[in-house]
Formats: sequence, C-alpha cells, structure tokens
Amino acid sequence: MRKMSARGQKWLKSFHVFFNCLWVGAAFSLTLGQFFLRASDGMELYGATLTMKFIDDFVIIPGALGSLLTGLVYSIWTNWGWFKHRWIAVKWFINVAGVLFGTFFLGPWLNSLSPLAKEKGLAALSDPAFVQNRTYLLVFGTLQMLTIIFAAFISILKPWKKAKRTAG
Repeated sequence: MRKMSARGQKWLKSFHVFFNCLWVGAAFSLTLGQFFLRASDGMELYGATLTMKFIDDFVIIPGALGSLLTGLVYSIWTNWGWFKHRWIAVKWFINVAGVLFGTFFLGPWLNSLSPLAKEKGLAALSDPAFVQNRTYLLVFGTLQMLTIIFAAFISILKPWKKAKRTAG
C-alpha cells in the first residue's frame, strides 16, 4: 500500500496530537472537577453535572475518536504499522480499550447524573444510584485518565524496542 508523504505525516501528527490533547485535557478536567464538586443547591449540582456531560459529549468523545482514527491512519499509511513496535501495540490497546470503556461504562455513568440532579436537587447526593455512579466515575475515570496520560508519554518516549519477528 502506498505510504503517506513526509508533509502528510506532519499534518497527521498535528491532528493526532490535537485530538490527544482534547482527550487528555478534558479527562483531566473532568476528573479534577469531580474531586472538588461542592454544590450549594440543586440547580448548581444540576449545572455542574450537565457541564460534565457537555465536556464528555463535545470534547472527550471527539478527542478519543479523533485519536483512534488518526492512529488508524498512522498504522495504515505510514511505516509505523500496527505492531512493529511494542509501544504502538500498547497504545492501540489503551486507545481501543479506553474508547470502549468510555462508551459502555463511563459515559452511561456520567449521563445518569444530571437527570438525577435535576429531579432530586441536592438530595441526589444521597441517592444510591447517584452516589454509586459518581463513585465509579471517580475511581474508573481517574484510572482511565492516568492510562491515557501514560499512552501520551509512551508516544514520546517510545520505551520498548521493536517487536520480535517470527520466522515463517
């Protein structure tokens, strides 16, 4: 298959870095924000949880999908390949797992908070579903954030040697 030109690769790298910045920055902001969320009334709690949902829908999701798609282009149309280097395989695992975990777990947990806050006000803070989903977001959202930060670091450090090729 034909490979991308050097100029094309620079553009691709720019977009890849941009989408990763969106994903990592928004994940960091959401995680940090959750630790300091102190609503004084129900509408403030509703507004904060709705803002978190907005950040997820319009910053994290495009960042994660953009990262996935630009990584796909990197693997197909450049010499980096899919599994030529161990660090690329690790990044693929982190990216795909992060998108899937965010889609099927983190997103639904986050999306459940604002309707409960709107309906119950500050009483949502003692609602078992709200407390459970918020706790899951704090724990697993923090782990996800740390994992994608790790992926960003290995992109720069490229810590592992080339994967061994088997004869045959």
